[in-house]
Amino acid sequence: MESMLNKLKSTVTKVTADVTSAVMGNPVTREFEVGRHIASGGPGMSWRIYNGTKKSTKQEVAVFVFDKKVTDKYQKFEKDLIIDSLKKGVQQLTRLRHPRLLTVQHPLEESRDCLAFCTEPVFASLANVLGQWDNLPSPVPTEIKDYKLYDVETKYGLLQISEGLSFLHSGVKMVHGNLSPENIILNKSGSWKIMGFDFSISSSNPSEAEPKYVCKEWDPNLPPLCLPNPEYVAPEYILSVSCDSASDMYSLGVVVHAVFNEGKPVFQVNKQDIYKSFSRQLDQLSRLSPGVLSKIPEEVREHAKMLLSVTANVRPDADQLTKIPFFDDVGAVTLQYFDSLFQRDNLQKSQFYKGLPKVLPKLPKRVVVNRILPALTSEFVNPDMVPFVLPNVLLIAEECTKDEFVRLILPDLTPVFKQQEPVQILLIFLQKMDLLLTKTPPEDIKNSVLPMVYRALEAPSIQIQELCLNIIPTFANLIDYPSMKNALIPRIKAACLQTSSLAVRVNSLVCLGKILEYLDKWFVIDEILPFLQQIPSREPAVLMGVLGIYKCTFTHKKLGIPKEHLAGKSLPHLVSLSIDNNLNLSQFNSFMAVIRDMLNRMEAEHKTKLEQLHIMQEQQRSLNISTHMNQSEDTKNSPSPANQVREIDDIFGGSSVNGKENGSSVTASQPNRVSLTLEEKQRLAKEQEQAAKLRNQQPLAPQSVKPPATNTQTKDLTSSLLNNMTSLSNLSMNSGPRMGPIQGSTIPSSFPTVAPMGGKSTMSNGFNTGFHSGGMAMGMHPTNPNMYGGMPTTTSTPNFSTVAQNQTQSAKAPDMSALDSLFTSNKPKVSLNQMGSMPASGTTAPSPWLSQFGTPQAPQTSTIQAAPMGGFGMQANPFFNPQNFGQPATVAPAPPTGMVKHSTSVNKDLKDLFG
Repeated sequence: MESMLNKLKSTVTKVTADVTSAVMGNPVTREFEVGRHIASGGPGMSWRIYNGTKKSTKQEVAVFVFDKKVTDKYQKFEKDLIIDSLKKGVQQLTRLRHPRLLTVQHPLEESRDCLAFCTEPVFASLANVLGQWDNLPSPVPTEIKDYKLYDVETKYGLLQISEGLSFLHSGVKMVHGNLSPENIILNKSGSWKIMGFDFSISSSNPSEAEPKYVCKEWDPNLPPLCLPNPEYVAPEYILSVSCDSASDMYSLGVVVHAVFNEGKPVFQVNKQDIYKSFSRQLDQLSRLSPGVLSKIPEEVREHAKMLLSVTANVRPDADQLTKIPFFDDVGAVTLQYFDSLFQRDNLQKSQFYKGLPKVLPKLPKRVVVNRILPALTSEFVNPDMVPFVLPNVLLIAEECTKDEFVRLILPDLTPVFKQQEPVQILLIFLQKMDLLLTKTPPEDIKNSVLPMVYRALEAPSIQIQELCLNIIPTFANLIDYPSMKNALIPRIKAACLQTSSLAVRVNSLVCLGKILEYLDKWFVIDEILPFLQQIPSREPAVLMGVLGIYKCTFTHKKLGIPKEHLAGKSLPHLVSLSIDNNLNLSQFNSFMAVIRDMLNRMEAEHKTKLEQLHIMQEQQRSLNISTHMNQSEDTKNSPSPANQVREIDDIFGGSSVNGKENGSSVTASQPNRVSLTLEEKQRLAKEQEQAAKLRNQQPLAPQSVKPPATNTQTKDLTSSLLNNMTSLSNLSMNSGPRMGPIQGSTIPSSFPTVAPMGGKSTMSNGFNTGFHSGGMAMGMHPTNPNMYGGMPTTTSTPNFSTVAQNQTQSAKAPDMSALDSLFTSNKPKVSLNQMGSMPASGTTAPSPWLSQFGTPQAPQTSTIQAAPMGGFGMQANPFFNPQNFGQPATVAPAPPTGMVKHSTSVNKDLKDLFG
C-alpha cells in the first residue's frame, strides 16, 4: 500500500513539474487552471494538450502548449522558422470560425519557455486514436489506448472533415495544405475538428470566381516542423509545385485510408529522397492495385480511389463528397441533424425528436452520451420543446450508469423538475419515476424529485392527480419512510378529502391500499384507519375502497388490527357502512364477509386470552392455598400465645393489638404496604377466610399421651370407653322402665336403634337429630331427665353433673387420653384419665371436665319415656363407631321389635357438629 502511494505521489509530482515547467510564466495561466496532460496533436505532434478550466467561470477548456525546448537542437533561424510557422497556424485558426474547425477560447500567448492557447474541450487527436502516441504522457492514458472508432463515428467524422474542407474551399477560398490525422482533433463530444493551418494557402484573387493558389517549393533542408507531412501531401505539391483545393481532397483520401488501416497512409515516403519517392508513388497511384484499398468499406472504396487519383480533376470536391451514399447512414444523418438544429424551427425540431427514440437504440452508447445528450439538454431552455426532448433524455438515462446519470444528466434535469408548464413535463416524469428514484442520490430525491410528486398531487388538473395516484404505488418501495409518512401520505389524504372528483377520491383510496405494506402497523392504525371515517361521500366505489383498506390491513401479516380496535372502531364503522342503501347484494356480501372474519378473529383471540388468564389465576390460587396450609401446620405444631399473635398479624397485614386489664392497648408498628386493587383485596380476603377454616379444623388423628403411673397397661380404647359409658347410664337412671343389660363386652359395627318412646316429647337439645319413624318423633337424648342432671331448654350443652356419682361402677379406671384432642384449647384441659380417678359417688366436688360445658341447669319438668341407653351411646358420638378405630366387629343381638332403623342423617349431622 505504501509503495503504491509513493508511486502515485511521484506521478503527481512529475506531472505537476511538467505542467509547471511547460506553462510557467505564460499569460494563459492567469485566466486558466492547467490540469493533466491528456493528448498531443498539431504538426509533427508538437503540441501537448492539457485539460483545464477557466478561473472565472469554471468553464472546461483544453490548453495547447508548445515547449520551446523542442527547438534547442536547431539553429536560431530554424528556431525562429518553427516558432513563426506554429504562430501562423494558431493565428489562422483563431480567425476562422466554423463548427467543423477547432474553436479557440483564448488566443496564442508566448512566454520565454512556451507557446500556449486555449480551445474547446478536447479528447485527443485522430492520430492518437489511430495509435500514434508521440508526445503523450507515460504511461499512455487508458481512455486513448482502448479507444475504438465506431462505424457511425468514422462516417460522420469523415463527413465533418468534408464539410470543413467545403467551408475552406468555398467560403474562405483557402487550401489547408497539411490535412492529416495529427491535425484532426476529436473534441469531448466526439466531433472531428480541423486545426493546423501552419501551411494553409489563401487565394491570391479571392474576388474572382476561379481562385489561384501559390505554394512554395519543397525544401528538404528545412526542419520537419517547417514542412507539411509528406505522406499526406498531394503528388503535384512536390513534383510540380502547384496546389489547389483538389490537393486537400487527395489528403482526405489518404486520411480515409488511414482510418480504415489503423493509421497507416497509402505509401511510406523516404524523407531523405522525397522526389524519387514521390515519382515512384506517382507510378503506383496510376495503377493502384485493389489490395491497397481492400480494408476500406465497399460503399466508399470507389470514392476513395477517385480521391487518390493522380489527376486532380478526377478527384471529387468537398461538396460532392458530402453527398455520397456512404454518408446517408441513419446514425450519421442523425448526428448531422443535431449539428444543424440551430437552423430549425420548433415544428421541425418536434418532428425530429418524436422519431429519435427509434434511432437511439441503434447508436453506440458513447455516441449517444457524448454527441446526442448535450444537444438534447441544450433544448431545456426552450419550455415548448421540453415535452419532446425529455422522453429522449430519460431513455438515454436508462442506459447510463448511476455515476454517469449524476454527472451528465442530473444537473440539467434539476431545473426541469421545477417546471409546471406545460403539464406534459410532469406526466413524463411521473411515468419514469422509478428510473429517477433509482439513479438519483437520496439528497436530490428529497430536494428535487419528491417535491415534484407533491406538486402533482396538489395540481389543479384532475388528470395529473389521477396519473400521480396511479403511479405512486409503482415506486413507493423506493421512497424513504420519513418522506412517505410526513409528506406523501398527508397529501394523498388531502387529495381524497378535498377533491370534488369521484375518480380522484377512489384512486386515493386505491393508492393508500397499495402502499399499506410499506407502512408500519401503528401508523396505519393511528393515521389511516381514522382517516377512513372522515370521508364524506357514500358512493359504492368509495365504500368498497374503504372496505379494501380495512381488509388489506386486517389480513396483512405485518399489519393486522388489534381486537380492541376491532371492537371499538373498525367493526362499528364497517357495520354502519354495510347497510348503506347504495350497495348492491354482491358488495353487501363483501362487507359481511370481512365483518365475519373480524368477529371470528376477535372471538378467538379474546377467548384464548381469558383461558390463559384463568389458568394463571388457578395456579396462583393453588400456590397461595398451599402456602397458607403450610403456615397453618407450622402454627399448630407450636400453639403458644406468641405464635397465635403472629398468626393474627399475618392475617391482618402484620398489625397486632395487645389488650390490657385497664382497657389500654398498644398498637405495634406496621410495615410498609403495597397498594392493592379492589379485585386483589377481594381475592386476598377469600384466601384468608379459606386459610382460617383450614387452621380451625381439628385433626382427626389421636395424639399419643403418656398414661398415669398407676395404670401402665394400655387398654382397648373403644371397649373401655363404651363399657364406662354404659355403666354410667345404668347407674344414673333412677326412674322409668329399664332395659336389660347389654350383652357382650363389645359394640356391634352397626348401631342398634332406640325403641319407640312411650309418649311424645317436645324437648330438644344439642344432640337432637329430629328424625321421624312411623309417625313418631324421636329425640337423640335419654328418656330420664335426671340422667345428666336435667336437660336444659336454653342451651345445647348437656349436663353431666351425675357422672361423678357413677364412677364406682367401673371395675377399673379406663384410659381416655386419646380423646383429649376433641376439646378446644381455650380453657385448661382435664384429661379423661383424670376423670376416671375422681372421688366416688357422694362427694360434692365438681368435675373439672364437666366444668368445661357450663354449670348444671334445672331439670326439665316434662316427663320422658325411658329408652335404651345403648342406642344413645352409639348414636350420640360418631367416634364410638368401631369402624373409626379399626376394631373388629362382633355379632350383636337382634334388636327388639319395633325399634327404628339406623339413619345415615344422624351420622351426617353429628359429623357437621364435631367438624
